[in-house]
Amino acid sequence: MRQQGRKYGKLFLSTFQLSACTFGGGFVIIPLMRKKFVEELHWIEEQEMMDFTAIAQSSPGAIAVNASILVGYHVAGVPGALLTVLGAVLPPLLIISVISFFYTAFRDNVIVNMVMTGMTAGVAAVICDVVITMGKEVVKQKRVLPVFVMLASFGAVCFFDVNIILIILICGVIGALDTIYREKKRGGAGK
Repeated sequence: MRQQGRKYGKLFLSTFQLSACTFGGGFVIIPLMRKKFVEELHWIEEQEMMDFTAIAQSSPGAIAVNASILVGYHVAGVPGALLTVLGAVLPPLLIISVISFFYTAFRDNVIVNMVMTGMTAGVAAVICDVVITMGKEVVKQKRVLPVFVMLASFGAVCFFDVNIILIILICGVIGALDTIYREKKRGGAGK
């Protein structure tokens, strides 16, 4: 029981710290969650984290909260999911509350504006790291369809201005059909 309590505490503190020190949205917290839960704590496998990322992105709501729910549930069931949601939501709630209280002082401050500009560059770098890391994982599968879907999605969004929701839905359908096809093929080969 005591060890379970420590695990809950570690789960909450990990998501709380990640959320408190992450600026730039869900795409920034994903690689930090990967580093913490996959590389450091070894609670999640690399492929599971990739799957959680895909689910978190395609689900309604904030990516960071969605990913936290999935990680927490995977590690410690419903109590883990509740703790990670609390850990992910509490820091931004507190920070935004303080900022809104002092909004007029922040709004016109030149130093705050410069800091925000610098943070934007850092966020862009972290997002590039996420794209490269996740792209490598897709290419490592040595399957043509995921690489094609990844490149086609990129092209559709960047060059043809296709709505991202439509891209997510189409990719979900393609992934589901591919999985069904491979499962049937595997089942047929086993007979």
